[in-house]
Amino acid sequence: MIFCCQHSLFRRLCALFSLLIFMVSPCFADNAPIQVEADHMTSTEKTNSVTFTGDVDAKQADVRIRSDKMVVHYRENKTKQSSSKEVEKLVCTGNVELTRAEWLGTSKKMIYLAKERQVILTGNAKAWQGQNMVSGEKIIYYLDEGRSEVIGGPRVTGAEQQDKDKKGSRVNMTILQN
Repeated sequence: MIFCCQHSLFRRLCALFSLLIFMVSPCFADNAPIQVEADHMTSTEKTNSVTFTGDVDAKQADVRIRSDKMVVHYRENKTKQSSSKEVEKLVCTGNVELTRAEWLGTSKKMIYLAKERQVILTGNAKAWQGQNMVSGEKIIYYLDEGRSEVIGGPRVTGAEQQDKDKKGSRVNMTILQN
């Protein structure tokens, strides 16, 4: 079954539908509702996924995610007495921006793993805390610990260094002191 929301008139219905899907799922904050706005939404029961496209803006408690596209993968928890949906993974692509308090992360792609409570930024990944900035091939943000891990790209040696497309990257950090 597929639901499509293409007109601004349906935005509220789409937001309500997505809110109902995620209200019972522990995503970024415990039991806080998730509000998602986008230009278009498609829900596919067969694959247990919801896809939002076009200026996606999702908020839950103090976490905000903005991107061009967001795909939410969920699983259904069915018992004899009730049924609920739980977020397994979010995949955001295109102009990804994640904010939480003073932490800002940007990238081309973001994956949120609900069970691990990790956010993985890849593709020109950058993170700011206040005015300090760090960049690398991959940034992993551990939500429960409030810490980040930055990973540089693979290093190359010898003749491969001449090929700029294969050149590895290193972690870069800028610290501004008062």
